Amino acid sequence: MASDELSDREKAALLWAEHVTKNTAREENGVYEKVREQFSEKETVDLTLIACFFNFFNRLTDSLKIQIESKSEVEKIKSSVSLDPDKVKKYLEITLRDWPAEFPVPNPDK
Repeated sequence: MASDELSDREKAALLWAEHVTKNTAREENGVYEKVREQFSEKETVDLTLIACFFNFFNRLTDSLKIQIESKSEVEKIKSSVSLDPDKVKKYLEITLRDWPAEFPVPNPDK
């Protein structure tokens, strides 16, 4: 991730969360080491638990079709959001510039 908008610590946290989510952290060489350069062992465990919790919770609520917020609350949020086209364009340009040439392989256990 080559974004100038994020610190090395933030990039490491996002990288770890992505690999924990995709279940590729174990075999993806260098990911753990990059994370440990930025985080202590305890912090790494905390990051892992947070990513696992959100993955668990999302899968649970999605599978059981549990609606977390009422539709009226979601509509309030949607109607209150306005996007600055220039900021959206900048975001998309950064996303495209930093798009990885390769993506992690799927979980080998499957």
